[in-house]
Amino acid sequence: MTTLLVTGPGGAGTSTLSAALAVRAARAGRSTALVSRRPVDVGEVEGLRIVVPDPQQGFEELWGSVGPALSGALPDLALPPASSVVAPPGAAEVALLAELARVEADVVVLDAGPLDAALALLALPGALRWWLGQALPTRLRMLGAVRTAAVRTGAVRSGPVDAVLSAVPVVERLLSRVDLGDPASTEVRLVTTPRAASVEAVRDALPVLALHGQRPVAVHVRVLPEDGAGEWWAARTAEQAGALTALADLAPVARVPERACTPADADDLAALLTGDEPEPPHGLEVPAPVRVAGGWQLAVPLPFARRGALGLTRWDDDLVLTVGGARRSLRLDALLRRCLVTGGSLVDAGTAGARLVIDFAPDPQQWPADLLAAEGSTA
Repeated sequence: MTTLLVTGPGGAGTSTLSAALAVRAARAGRSTALVSRRPVDVGEVEGLRIVVPDPQQGFEELWGSVGPALSGALPDLALPPASSVVAPPGAAEVALLAELARVEADVVVLDAGPLDAALALLALPGALRWWLGQALPTRLRMLGAVRTAAVRTGAVRSGPVDAVLSAVPVVERLLSRVDLGDPASTEVRLVTTPRAASVEAVRDALPVLALHGQRPVAVHVRVLPEDGAGEWWAARTAEQAGALTALADLAPVARVPERACTPADADDLAALLTGDEPEPPHGLEVPAPVRVAGGWQLAVPLPFARRGALGLTRWDDDLVLTVGGARRSLRLDALLRRCLVTGGSLVDAGTAGARLVIDFAPDPQQWPADLLAAEGSTA
């Protein structure tokens, strides 16, 4: 299954282009699902179905799987039925993830909405995994499995902990089926207008996308025809030309002709895609430790990242990176877990090759003395 995640600055036509991509995929003979935050009417297209998740309903279903266990564990606490629970903030993103985990199709086109909403959605699986790891590390899960078995045999009584444990498999099954950060299964496509402000919005989004493992395969730009007349038209097309040049430096550009009217049917939507797909960029390099004098270095690609917008901390076995207000935890491999972070710097800031280079040195408390001595002799 291939997922096309479509997003862009607000008002750029993300929903329209999502529908156009879905129509094209279905007409190419591939079973297609268009997952959208709001209803979309494209007419009858063979092989295409439209899915609009309901955040309230999704939360009710989740509560229905957890609520009874909580009620049984806490009989003195009056818990509302599923029909009376109020969905918390973020339920819309969780509902989208749940739908992506359920849907079966060759191609799934995800209308992820504006950039801020799409970036939050990309971050959600990693954040959920991080919280699961903090709340229920491996040793506690092993104890939990023993306790669950004891509850089933009647050796111990069910309690609040068991209610929480019963929800973990539900979340883990969802996460196992959705990997928006894997470029092999998910393509990110941006939709924008050729304006100076849009260029900056795309530029700011690129390091955050890279933080979550993604690089856009294309930026679809809505372009005006160049045969207009008058000073306004000349000024507008001049801005358009400059924006197109700037966007091409950021990602492959696909032009989408601006239409006088909103597409009325599937044929109109299909006409928005000219068929001239740009060559997709090379994928981001997967961070891996590199041996250097005195230790190792880890380079995390962050295209177009700027100094002052980055943060780096070490927590236990994780590196916690903050880019443009977005945060992700990266689990260190077995080698780097036994090392100390000794420094970090942003190399080639503001360029396509920008990367955060992190320095590591062996931790004397975790390295055998003979190996540490050998490291010092070869440094």
